[in-house]
Amino acid sequence: MREQPADPRPVRRHPPSKLSPRHWLYAATPLVLTGCSWDLLNPSGSIGVQTRNLIVLATALMLLVVIPVIILTLVFAWRYRETNTKAEYAPRWSHSTKIEVVVWGIPCVIVAMLGIIIWDTTHKLDPFRPIESNVAPLEVDVVALDWKWLFIYPQYGVASLNELPIPVGTPINFRITAESTMNALFIPRLGSMVYAMAGMQTKLHLIADETGVFDGRSAAYSGSGFSDMHFRTIATSRGEFDAWIARAKASGNTLDESEYRKLEQPSSKDPVTVYARVEPRLFQGVVDQYMASNGEICRADSPVTLGAIAGANMPPLPAQQTILER
Repeated sequence: MREQPADPRPVRRHPPSKLSPRHWLYAATPLVLTGCSWDLLNPSGSIGVQTRNLIVLATALMLLVVIPVIILTLVFAWRYRETNTKAEYAPRWSHSTKIEVVVWGIPCVIVAMLGIIIWDTTHKLDPFRPIESNVAPLEVDVVALDWKWLFIYPQYGVASLNELPIPVGTPINFRITAESTMNALFIPRLGSMVYAMAGMQTKLHLIADETGVFDGRSAAYSGSGFSDMHFRTIATSRGEFDAWIARAKASGNTLDESEYRKLEQPSSKDPVTVYARVEPRLFQGVVDQYMASNGEICRADSPVTLGAIAGANMPPLPAQQTILER
């Protein structure tokens, strides 16, 4: 068998490509930043600022324990590794008062500080607590529908679907309920999140300190249309807000019982719609829809309940007194 002559040309071998740490950082940055939102850390209202400060402070206090523990874990693992023959070997060691004081004392102090901070901020950031201001508040009734948001302005008799215009520097007093499925009203840059539940009414007080368009959303999963259940919060000057109210009143749309029944049907990605006239007790009717009995509404402030209390010579309950004064 005849041998083939060897190829005299040298074979070029390419070294394996190596990526520097900088290249890995560039490649990983888009993955790290995908889906990130810093709205909570970039607030535009006093409630949002207080919420941001609370999150940062609580995180920093907890890191005072977490970071030293992580560092000491790595230090001990390296110092007392099997190959380090110079490390001290103390098989009979069992107690150190100094270590006990540090291990238990520092966490106890931090937990006490967190308790005091949370107690104070829980009352200051109570969603039911009105915002102190020299400006008269704006009342907004919110109904969470499937899968859209209805905002009613009872002071003006207008309403808006999937859009919330508000004036800057004006406290917003929200009354919130839901038509059916539980949702959660959340405007991250203004702070706080409150659940909306059918047959119940809750409150929330927010304020915008600067103009802008802020994203609002539902923070509780409510079905197939949940991902599209967004709205825009448009904070404008008082003059621009008044102009929007004028445009809404000129729209010609009426939000009565029949129109509301259309809105309550599940749908997503509904366009922004404004209503010039709203049935006066529409919001209260949504809240009371599960409280009807024999043609009467079984509420703490209903005529039936008040008559029963008066007949029994009973003083109003605190909750009833609050409703009556409102």
